[in-house]
Amino acid sequence: MRTLTSFINLLLFFCFVNGVSQNGFSKKKPAKKDTIVYKTGYGLRIGIDLSKPGLGFIDKSYTGLELVADYRLTRRWYAAGEIGREKEITFEDFTTSTSKGSYIRLGANYNTYNNWLDMNNEIYVGGRYGFAIFEHTLNNYTPNLSTGDSDVDIEFPTERITTPISESGLKAHWFEFQLGIKAETFKNLFMGFHGSYKIALSIDDQPGFKTLYAPGFNRVFASNTGFGFNYSISYLIPFSKK
Repeated sequence: MRTLTSFINLLLFFCFVNGVSQNGFSKKKPAKKDTIVYKTGYGLRIGIDLSKPGLGFIDKSYTGLELVADYRLTRRWYAAGEIGREKEITFEDFTTSTSKGSYIRLGANYNTYNNWLDMNNEIYVGGRYGFAIFEHTLNNYTPNLSTGDSDVDIEFPTERITTPISESGLKAHWFEFQLGIKAETFKNLFMGFHGSYKIALSIDDQPGFKTLYAPGFNRVFASNTGFGFNYSISYLIPFSKK
């Protein structure tokens, strides 16, 4: 009986020692936290729209220059805008007109793209308010003459009137929605492209002739809507990194 009691006591002792030793070895050192923090640049990005000089090179009836800029506010939001000047000669069957002037578009972009590590690319949606001041000139036209008889067709004389008629101080207001991308090709150097859909709020016409093209808005369709595109190169001036 004493032997059995001694055996049980010895077994309990070994169990106690084993438990204490396992508890000691099971205490692991806390894992070290990753101290590497990837930061991206916050600052002013300025550039130029390359599509307008390119279009002017191909189409001699067009000249234009547009500067683009944005400023990063948060991880996803950017204040953005464009400013420029255009001149467009529009050729129709019976008229030729010229629209020239300056414009500005102001708004914001929201970056929907999740960047890896320290990348700084964008796939964004944006909105703008646009405003333009321009001059519109009816360069020449063929008069549309009515015979006064509904049974007789309207006549278009072959003699064209070439005395220009101009109206300055015209204004245009519109909203536009943008969808675009910007990719960092080299350090702080970005290439970008966006397409836009424009909705006119008001576009002035010269007396007796509808405006066919408004600077910054582009071609004005019958529905008072328009489309545009931009292919830009820009450089980021980083003020800070976050």
